[in-house]
Amino acid sequence: MRRILTGLVLILMLTGGAAAGPRNEGVALWEEGHAAFKRGDYATALHLWRPLAEQGEAVVQMLLGGMYQEGRSVPIDYAEAVKWYRLAAEQGQAVAQLNLGVMYAKGQGVPQDYAEAVKWYRLAAEQGQAVAQVNLGVTYFFGHQGVPQDYAEALKWYRLAAEQGEVRAQRLLGVIYHQGQGAPQDYAEALK
Repeated sequence: MRRILTGLVLILMLTGGAAAGPRNEGVALWEEGHAAFKRGDYATALHLWRPLAEQGEAVVQMLLGGMYQEGRSVPIDYAEAVKWYRLAAEQGQAVAQLNLGVMYAKGQGVPQDYAEAVKWYRLAAEQGQAVAQVNLGVTYFFGHQGVPQDYAEALKWYRLAAEQGEVRAQRLLGVIYHQGQGAPQDYAEALK
């Protein structure tokens, strides 16, 4: 859970104020909410951002989903988190797609549904979302969550995420090369 919030904070810091948020007259609300979020005043952020989320701002919808999933200024409410993630995910917001996939995989706020989880992971992974690429790689490596075991496909997704610096993907890529599953066994490549 902390990883999700950390990811949300990183998105806010890397994209900065209005660039990540609203495209309309709600820029001031976005910026005030962003400042509140950064200082840990989640109640204020939620209050300022809710109107933007209700107007369809995908990044804000994703952030509200995270606040409900994490219980930031509100009781943990997985169904409410899914609602906000879905609204953002349907607009193509990659982090929301990843998080919605996680909710389906865990059965949080929705019935557990691995095929639906994989669908959302794939949508986010195809946009270059590294954690979604790792999650998709794991499903192929182990052949679970509704996909057949396919080491070559796992290698593909791990490599894409590893090239972005995703540490978990780098470790899993090393495992593939060490075990020779999906790639020729190569201890030097595994060590790298």
